[in-house]
Amino acid sequence: MLDSAAVQLVFADLQDSIVEASATNPASDIRRSVKVLDGLAAALGIPFTVSAAPRQGGPGVIKEVPQAEPYVRTGPSCWDDTAWREAILATGRRTLAICGVTTEIVVLRTALDALADGFAVQVLVDACGGLTTRTEDAALRQIEAAGGVVTSVAGFAADMVRDFTTPTGRQIIAALHGLM
Repeated sequence: MLDSAAVQLVFADLQDSIVEASATNPASDIRRSVKVLDGLAAALGIPFTVSAAPRQGGPGVIKEVPQAEPYVRTGPSCWDDTAWREAILATGRRTLAICGVTTEIVVLRTALDALADGFAVQVLVDACGGLTTRTEDAALRQIEAAGGVVTSVAGFAADMVRDFTTPTGRQIIAALHGLM
């Protein structure tokens, strides 16, 4: 069972121009999954960070991402951004649930770097998008081989909330209905 008190969410490169370019998961499905994650984070008190690739005119983060000032980084891994990494470390939470576009770049690099630094990592595939099915599958296999877990938003939620009859459980199941 996953302890929500040990988890933090990472929303990476969920920007209008990038999400729309996903070839493996429709942008509408990514947006729906991210919106559900926002509800889960609120219900379970899970902190989150937003990391964005630099782009002219500002980050352009999709509206479904929780409101937060994004960390704008210059490379493929969130881990390389000192301010972002310090924010992650400051929470004391050692499990990262990562989602973003593209899976082969920001999700892969961030997951591998976090795993190498001793964090547990879960990649939420229905809130990710890749360049091609073949390259995304390769990235996910690489994350699993390094010790990361590849799961879904629903699987992630069900691993933290095992009783849907509690008030929090009812909130979670209601949020999960947003995936349908």
